[in-house]
Amino acid sequence: MRVIAGTCRGMKLRTPEGLNTRPTQDRIKETLFNMIHPYLADCVFVDMFSGSGGIGIEALSRGARKAYFVENAKEPIGCIEANLGFTRLKDLAVVLKTDAVSALHHIFEKEVDIIFMDPPYDMGHEKQVLTYLKDMKFVSDDTMIIVEASLDTDFDYVEGIGFEVYKEKRYKTNKHVFIRRLLP
Repeated sequence: MRVIAGTCRGMKLRTPEGLNTRPTQDRIKETLFNMIHPYLADCVFVDMFSGSGGIGIEALSRGARKAYFVENAKEPIGCIEANLGFTRLKDLAVVLKTDAVSALHHIFEKEVDIIFMDPPYDMGHEKQVLTYLKDMKFVSDDTMIIVEASLDTDFDYVEGIGFEVYKEKRYKTNKHVFIRRLLP
C-alpha cells in the first residue's frame, strides 16, 4: 500500500499482518480521493477503524490540516504510528487508541469536515457509530460522512436517526456511501 498523491506521494506504508484488517485498495482509494479532493484543503479529517492509517495519511498528504486516527487493535496502532513517523505527518495527527464510539468523546473540534469509516463488514458497527454521531457537536450540516461497506449493507435506517444518503459509489466488491445530516 502506498500514498497516491500529495506531499507523501509514492511512500509505501506498513500494513498489519493477517486478515483482520482490509486496507482499501489503491484504485478504490484513488477513486474516493478524486471525489473528495475539493473538500480536503485545510480540513479536519477523522479516519475511524483506521487499520494502517492509509486513508487518514492520504488526506493529510493531500492537504488536510489535521487527522484523527481511531483504532483499538495493538498491531494496527503500531502501523499507524510507524506510518505517521515515516511520512513525517505525526504533528498533524491524533491517534485515539480506543473503540469508535468511545473515540467520539475525545474529538475536541468545533467542526469536523470529513469522517471516513471502514468498519468490519456486516457487523453493524457503522449503524452504532452513526447513532452516536448524530448527537456530536462537531458534526455540522456540512460534515461529510463516508462509510466503506459491503455491497449488500443496507443504509435504509439513516433517515430515522437524522441523516441521509446523498451519494453511493459501487465497486466490484464493496461501496462508499456518502451520508450527511438531514436538512430541515
